[in-house]
Amino acid sequence: MSLSIRNQIPGTVTSVTPGEAMATVKVRLDGGQNVTAAITADAVKDLGLTEGSAVRALVKATEVALATGPVDGLSIRNRLPGTVREVSTGAAMASVRVSVDGGELTSAITKDAATDLALAPGSAVTVLFKSTEVSLATG
Repeated sequence: MSLSIRNQIPGTVTSVTPGEAMATVKVRLDGGQNVTAAITADAVKDLGLTEGSAVRALVKATEVALATGPVDGLSIRNRLPGTVREVSTGAAMASVRVSVDGGELTSAITKDAATDLALAPGSAVTVLFKSTEVSLATG
């Protein structure tokens, strides 16, 4: 199956913590970084997720935020250090490609945000996305 989601990073499930309706799934990305996904308990069962399962973590570019300074006091679980590879700006929006260990992520942010953060190739950033915005795929 092909998907329009640009951010598809391979990894391995390291733990599944079930709840009544939702579960948290921790994934070690191929680059060694960790991502947490909050998905339904039914999805865990339907995908057959257990420790050691190979998955792809999927995150829409519009759900990826960027920070150029310290990131403290946030509930956002997923924080990956990276380096800006490319910034493409249009009239209103910017697409920012960021290299992280083991892959690349794209963030769709406003042109004003890209300008305010002075994003350019080589800029150090932290990629941020909520665990509830991570989908998991197998196969």
